[in-house]
Amino acid sequence: TREHALLAYTLGVKQLIVGVNKMDSTEPPYSEARYEEIKKEVSSYIKKIGYNPAAVPFVPISGWHGDNMLEPSTNFPWYKGWSIERKEGKAEGKTLLEALDAILPPSRPTEKPLRLPLQDVYKIGGIGTVPVGRVETGVLKPGMVVTFAPCNLTTEVKSVEMHHEALEEAVPGDNVGFNVKNVSVKELRRGYVAGDSKNNPPKGAADFYA
Repeated sequence: TREHALLAYTLGVKQLIVGVNKMDSTEPPYSEARYEEIKKEVSSYIKKIGYNPAAVPFVPISGWHGDNMLEPSTNFPWYKGWSIERKEGKAEGKTLLEALDAILPPSRPTEKPLRLPLQDVYKIGGIGTVPVGRVETGVLKPGMVVTFAPCNLTTEVKSVEMHHEALEEAVPGDNVGFNVKNVSVKELRRGYVAGDSKNNPPKGAADFYA
């Protein structure tokens, strides 16, 4: 749990839900005292990491029996539900599903210059060279002229696909493959970054602040 919370925060996960599982196995079963003990300990830990416990729903559950997963359980007469406060407003509920529904979708940085780090590069028969990766910022469209850093190679995007379906545009969060013109698979490598050649394309740097 500690490692997961730290990893989540380090990777930029801003919203958290704490499901206190196996409540059917406490002594006695569905113990309020044990739940409060865990809630206090985990709240203290996630606060040290950087989360605000007031914005984190804590839900006592039993995954095995389905308690408080989809429907409020009668096994927790003491549990009045979770409530959170965040700058976007308040939210409350009783179940894990309601806590998941209360998560706010992150804003997608489509207005920023395109940045697409390559995860892999494939040579596909009858199609050609297909780099694969996730759009981090900006938008990728067929017909765009892209520049790859640090090799400074510029080419046109012929098509963009996600899950074997052609896309008119790919936005941040999309894992895509895109076919590029007149580029050998040997010229591109995992770790290269694609950008829009007309809008602040990525460039190599001698040094940077981390």
